[in-house]
Amino acid sequence: MTEITAKKLADLIAAGESEKLEFKESFGDEALETIGAFANAHGGTLLVGVKDSGDIYGVQIGKKTLEDIANKIQEATDPRLQPSILAVNFEKELVIVIQISSVMRGPVSVRGRYFRRTGRTNQRMSHEEIMQRMVTSTGISWDAVVEPAAALVDLNSTKIAAFIESIKKKGRLAIPAQVTAQEILRKLELIKNETPTRAALLLFGNNPEAYFSSAFLKIGRFRSPTHIVDDREIHGTLIDQLNGAMSWFRERLETEFIITGKPERDVRWEYPLEAIREAVTNALCHRDYTSLAHTQIRLYDDYLEIRNAGGLPSALTPEALFHEHDSMPRNRKIAESFFYAGLIERWGSGTLRIVEELQSAGFPPPQFISESGHFRLNFYKQVFIDEYLKKLELSERQLKAISYVKEYGKITNTEYQTIANISKRTATRELNELKNKEILISEGSTTGRGTFYRLKKGAIKGP
Repeated sequence: MTEITAKKLADLIAAGESEKLEFKESFGDEALETIGAFANAHGGTLLVGVKDSGDIYGVQIGKKTLEDIANKIQEATDPRLQPSILAVNFEKELVIVIQISSVMRGPVSVRGRYFRRTGRTNQRMSHEEIMQRMVTSTGISWDAVVEPAAALVDLNSTKIAAFIESIKKKGRLAIPAQVTAQEILRKLELIKNETPTRAALLLFGNNPEAYFSSAFLKIGRFRSPTHIVDDREIHGTLIDQLNGAMSWFRERLETEFIITGKPERDVRWEYPLEAIREAVTNALCHRDYTSLAHTQIRLYDDYLEIRNAGGLPSALTPEALFHEHDSMPRNRKIAESFFYAGLIERWGSGTLRIVEELQSAGFPPPQFISESGHFRLNFYKQVFIDEYLKKLELSERQLKAISYVKEYGKITNTEYQTIANISKRTATRELNELKNKEILISEGSTTGRGTFYRLKKGAIKGP
């Protein structure tokens, strides 16, 4: 745990509430919920005796106050938490500092309820999230479990043969010459005791939806969220769905032929195909197949959205996806099979490849959004150009705020105060100016706390 001095405490309070910091005037049920939410996310620090505004309220501490708080936390949480608790003198008042580590072995309940930290708020975990965390805590991937009602006859031998041929061509797994398809699947732990695993049914099943009703893909072109002009469902195995989606994109995306002086012309697609392929592969590979929601792809006039069930693992954030990060596949056997067949290059690199493909093609960075029960990935067409923004008579601070949103997907009032070194009142006024110019939109709480700002889709079209 980080040592908390008066100076460190001052820095924390000045930074304001965040995904990993919460203020409470007193210790009660809401404080316990925050502790559970921190434990189920990335950990965090709870300051008791501090108002939401950051003003010091202070607490009265007796001989057993800290011990009583520790006992209340242990009694309310399961598995029992033992966070670091100490009192710090600050501005002639006492502030209780409670530091909570992330718990990876399974979800932590608070009096039978499960919470997770999202932004500056605590949210109830869905049943699917709780079950997924419990499965993950056992060390067994959901897709590695056999499906008792299934049999080997439910697997398609032609699809298995094509998969094995892909492995041989890629050369990532040594396959002896005289070995049967079933022996290969046993080696990959895709069948156990002559019974297919869930991964095998999704990869090679004659009818995967007989076991997983939502295991299909809906794809379409949209003018607005309620105006659909083209709609298609793609069924079959995960590889069928990937190939079907890419065929649809090749039919629907606009193209531009570029003359380069070479005998053949270069083709510029409406969105880079390799980035799309990586995104669709990730969605199919990492989605939560216990959810009743199917994978969705929506092509709008000015952006592309790919949505799948299942948020990010608690140890990952959307910001982390722009950098090197550990691989934490929800479905390990599917991810492993995709790797051997050459459908993914290496574990944990998919989002980096998407970022690189978009950047090299001159597109804005993608937007990764992890919300309750699902994950979204957005591609945008517009190239954000500072010269155009300057024509709107924006200040250097506001340009800096827009650059921050372009990189991280959103910005809060507190974050703007920090990067621009300005007061809360000034930050509020300048963010409202960006809203009035229809560059940013606000989302979250209407009371200010929990509010964040995103770029308005299609607001910036270049000069």
